[in-house]
Amino acid sequence: MTACGDISLERILQWLDDLDDLFGAAGLLAERMRGLVVTLAGLFALFFVASCGVVAAITEPPLGLAVAMLLFVSLLYRSVTRPGFIVRGGATA
Repeated sequence: MTACGDISLERILQWLDDLDDLFGAAGLLAERMRGLVVTLAGLFALFFVASCGVVAAITEPPLGLAVAMLLFVSLLYRSVTRPGFIVRGGATA
C-alpha cells in the first residue's frame, strides 16, 4: 500500500484514544454542570423554605416557633450523629 492509503492499527488506536478523551472531557463538563444545577436547586429550596418560615411565623407565631424548634433539634441530631464526630477528648464516636 502507499503511504497515503495506509491506515495502521496504531493510528486507529490513537483515534480511539482521542475519542475516549473527548468523551471523558464531556463527562467532566457534564459533572460540573450537574453540580451547579444541584447547588442552585438547593439554594432555591433553602430560600423557599426560609420565606415560607417567615410567612408562617408572621401569620401563626406558635406554628413558626414549633417548626423552628423541630429544625433546630434535627440540626443538632445531625451534627452529633454524623460519621467521624470528634469528642473533645479526641475519641471518635
